[in-house]
Order: sequence, then C-alpha cells, then structure tokens
Amino acid sequence: MELKRRKVHRYVIFKIDDITEEVVVEKTGAPGESYDDFTASLPVDDCRYAVYDLDFVSDDNCHKSKIFFISWSPDDSRIRAKTIYAVSRNQFRHELDGVHFEIQATDPDDMDLEVLRVRANRT
Repeated sequence: MELKRRKVHRYVIFKIDDITEEVVVEKTGAPGESYDDFTASLPVDDCRYAVYDLDFVSDDNCHKSKIFFISWSPDDSRIRAKTIYAVSRNQFRHELDGVHFEIQATDPDDMDLEVLRVRANRT
C-alpha cells in the first residue's frame, strides 16, 4: 500500500526465508531509484518476488503509474527454490493489493524495461 498510494518505495523485493518459509521483505528501493537499480538488486542465482512501480508517459501523452508483480526464477537457481516459489506464487500474489500486471521471468530479457512499458501502454 505504501508503494501504491504514498509512493514511499519504487520497488519492494521479497524472498522466502529458508528457515521459516515465510515471505519477507528483503529490500526496498527509494522513489528516486532507477529500473537498473532494481534489476541489479535481484540475485542471478536465486528466486525472488518483486513489486515495481513503473511511472511512464502513455501513448496519448498522459503521465501514468502501473504496479507490476514480478516472479523472478533464473535458470541458475536451485530446483528446490524454483519449486517453493512456484507453489506459493499465486497465494502471495493475491495477497498484494493494487497490482496491475504480472510477469514471470527466468532471464533479464523477460522483464526488460521496454517489456513493462509495452504491457503498461495496453491499458
């Protein structure tokens, strides 16, 4: 809600704690952080969930904001981690309020900034 209404964060990265198996906040990004800062914060060899607030100018020249839920599961992550994140993704996603789009990414190209912009402009 802080991300959606109050614009306190540009993004929030979540991880599943290995011991408690609960979803916890791993990192938040300040409103001024870039998309590159966000993607650099994702591990190359482990899964994460993330929520990103994309500000953009629409095709009809309006300033808009859309919130993306990203399920990050890189090819180099452990099979066990991929399974745990895949099984719990839908339940966790539905607990988040205000998400407009969902992206499942296994490679940085799957969640390139241009991919997000194209999806956001369809609405």
